[in-house]
Formats: sequence, C-alpha cells, structure tokens
Amino acid sequence: MSYASLVDVRAVPQTERLNARQSANNGGGFSFALGVWARLDRFLILGSDAATYYESARKLTRENAAVVEECWKTDFRRTADRIVEISVAGRAPKASPAVFALALGTLAEDVRARQAALDAVQHVCRTGTHLFEFASICDALGRGWGRGLKRAVQNWYESRPVDSLGYQMSKYRSRHGYDHSRLISRTRPSAKDGAAGRVALYRWAVGNSLDGHVLPDVVVGHLEAMKAETVQELVPLIERHRLTWEAVPTWSLADRKVWEALLPNLKLEAVVRNLGRMTSLGVLRTLSGDNGFVAGRLSDVEEIRRSRLHPFTILQALAVYRSGRSVKGDLKWDPVPTIVSALEQAFYLAFANVVPTGKRHYLSIDMSDSMKSNMIGGVLSARQASAAMAMVTARTEENYGFFGFNHRAVPLAITANDSLTGVIREIEDNRFNGGTDCALPMLHALQKGIETDVFVIYTDNETNWTSMHPSVALQKYRRETGIDAKLVVAGMTATGFSIADPMDAGMLDVVGFDSSAVSIIADFVRG
Repeated sequence: MSYASLVDVRAVPQTERLNARQSANNGGGFSFALGVWARLDRFLILGSDAATYYESARKLTRENAAVVEECWKTDFRRTADRIVEISVAGRAPKASPAVFALALGTLAEDVRARQAALDAVQHVCRTGTHLFEFASICDALGRGWGRGLKRAVQNWYESRPVDSLGYQMSKYRSRHGYDHSRLISRTRPSAKDGAAGRVALYRWAVGNSLDGHVLPDVVVGHLEAMKAETVQELVPLIERHRLTWEAVPTWSLADRKVWEALLPNLKLEAVVRNLGRMTSLGVLRTLSGDNGFVAGRLSDVEEIRRSRLHPFTILQALAVYRSGRSVKGDLKWDPVPTIVSALEQAFYLAFANVVPTGKRHYLSIDMSDSMKSNMIGGVLSARQASAAMAMVTARTEENYGFFGFNHRAVPLAITANDSLTGVIREIEDNRFNGGTDCALPMLHALQKGIETDVFVIYTDNETNWTSMHPSVALQKYRRETGIDAKLVVAGMTATGFSIADPMDAGMLDVVGFDSSAVSIIADFVRG
C-alpha cells in the first residue's frame, strides 16, 4: 500500500482515533474531548440528574463533579463568575446544577475559592427552595457547618427586604429535608436593620412567641388562610392578601373558585405548572375569560422575559399539557387549543432575540438510539427537544433544510410553518434504531448537491460508525463544493465530547437548550 493511503484521514473510521486530541466516547467511537470550561457550561445548563443512553445519572454526576472541582482549583474567580452568570441570566432550565457547583466550591482547598463560592450563594440561591437544596448538598458532601457556611446563610436572611423574606418563608416552607426553622436555629441570623418584621419572621419560624412583633401581611394572610375551613372563608383572604397557591390549604386546590381567585396573583411559572389542574377544574373556560387572560400572558414577550421562564420548561409544559394527563398521578383534562397555541408562542419568545443571518442552514437531528433518553429529567427525549430547538432557527432564517440521521439518512417532513406539537409528533413517529454517524449530514448534502453555509447538528456526540469522522467530512464538503461551510454542534447531554474540532475556527460547540444558544449560533454564522 502507498504511504498516502496509509495516512489518509478520509480512511479513518469513527471507531478509530483520528488524532491525539480525540478520546473514546461512550458509544464505542472517538470524538474530541471538551475542555473543562466548555464542559462546565454543559453541566450548568443541562445538568446530570437524568441518565443518558450510556451512563447512569450517578456516574455522569460524578464525572461532572470532578470537572467542576478542577475548575475551582484552576481559576476560582472565573468559576464563580461563570456559575453566577449562567444562573442569573436564566440560561439553564434548572437551578440545581449551579447550586451543586457552589456546594462543591465550598470544599475547595483554597480558602479564597471557598469564600468565592459562599459569596455567590446570594446570587444563585434566589428562593428558599434553592437555599434548602444548597444546605442539603453541603450535608451530603460531608461539609461541616463552620463559620463561613453559617455566615452565607445568615446573609441570605439578613439581606432580603422584610416583605420579600416573608414571601419566601411562607411560599417555600420546606424541601430537601430542611425548613426555615432548622436553618435559622442553626445559623442564627440577626436583624441588623432593626426591622421588627424581620425579628417577627425569625421568631415565627422557630415557633417562639412574637413578643409584640408584627408579621408581614403576606405571612398574616397565609396563616389566616391555613385556618380557613371553607371556600367561602378562603377566597376573600386570597383576594385581600394576594396569596399564591403554595400559601393556601392543600384541600382547597381541588376547588375551581379558589383557582379563579388565585389566578391573578400567580407568577407565570406557577401558571404554566398548573395549567392541567386549572383546565381539569374548568377554570380556563372561554376566550374572553380566564382562558384569554392566561393566553395573553403567555404571548407577552416582556412578561416571558421578566418571569425568567426557560424555553425547555415551556416545551415540557407543552408536551405534558397537550397529552391531557399528568406525568404523576391520575389527573386528566381536555387541552384547550388556544392554550396549546399560546404555549408554543411562549416557547419561541423565551429565547434571546435572534437577528436573521441570511445564510443557508442545514438543520440536522441525531435520531439514533442514544438520543431516546429524556433530557434534564423531563418527559422529552433529546431528539424531540433537538427538533424543537431547530425550529427556532427555522423560524428565523429563510433558507434552511431539515435532516435526520442515525447510521443512515432519515427523511423529516418538518417546516417552519409546522406547530411544535406536530414537530414532536413527527419525531415520535420516526422511531429509528441503530448506530450514529454524525458525518452523514455533510456526506448526504454532498451526495445530493445541497449547498449550505452552515451545518447545525443536534447530537449527544456519541458517533460510532465506520465512515469518516465528521470533521473530515466537513473538510471534504468544503473542498469539493468550494463553500467554506461552518459546523455548529449543539451538545444535548452533559458528556465530555464533541464532534467539533476545537482547532478549526469554522467549527463551534454550543450547549443544547442554552436559552442563548440560537443567538450564539447566529453570531458565529454571521462572523
């Protein structure tokens, strides 16, 4: 054999290492290993509370924990800033990965890293539930309750305005084995501002006499509501104190009139979470009534942004709501078409503003076995979520095409005019099995004479087929078409691999379902 044939990268299958920069992925092939900072982003946004096709949630979490610890050790300031940035910007569907990353930081060897993690608690743990979770993770990690940790929790209570603290303490009463009584007893926050209401909240939480101090109105309303024995008693209290659904007795949540009174007080996230329940009770009944009120809020771009509702949260709510039944329990309802449409609109509005690039996009969705696993502990598979994410680009750009693949080409009858419900159904109907060939989008486009400026591949990066590597396939496409095409890889799981070559400036790895991902892709394509 000639030496040329022996070193030809086009002859190297994905089951063999292309170069020293690649590592074995979980699917039996080789991909490029992500750096620790890119993998930190993946973990913070996607988390690891759900198993992938190849790895258990425990194994994946342990891998990511090691990455987070390495980041704290390498550059604690950059790590703390990145955790806060992604959390505050609402780029992740859940707060839990960021909370976990902070808890790991409190165990760092460098005292400055520990302090940076504790300082960030105020910014990341924005609700009582987040604070309880942080405390429980610290316990699980074996971290003792020293002065630094106590001070961080004290600051959480002391820094919030009294009314805001009262809202947190009445709404988020207990979770993860913690409640406010336990935390306040352990850390003993003070009332440095001298606010009598703050003192009253502390005393109320631990069961002490108020001793003449007056609780904030929101807590007074909650306590009165919990004593109510009839709907007739409860509804006026809800209206007078503007109570939320967490602040009323559980028995009352099965009553339509209670929800009608609660609805104007609910934040948008609570509305989305309770759409099925309200529909089953007949609360969402007419276009001119509560139905129209809710649909209007879901179509309000400013409220969507203020609510910090993540696109994935909305997409999951859409999938559950259109199914007409709860994921847990036996609650059923007939979906209201206008609410389904409003949820779809809200999904698109939840992404950052995207300016069209005018470039040709080839939107390619990995349909292989390994993409069957549900994302972020939810009800949607990675490939269903991929198709929905691709729709944001399709609705932004005029020139696009959809392509599905596993180890062969998979035709997808999807256009920008389709509903998200229809897109998810199309993906569900295409139950393809088999391996993964992430080179197929480029090779198929070349074979069919498809001209494109950018391939966007939504995948878990577990490519393992016997054809050439995806990065080599892109080079082949560029060479034979004369088009300097780019490749964007949207990683849909928090593993440490990417098919994008980090040494090629025309390739980019982004985190799938980062709420900024579509605008990041557009900026890269435009640049």
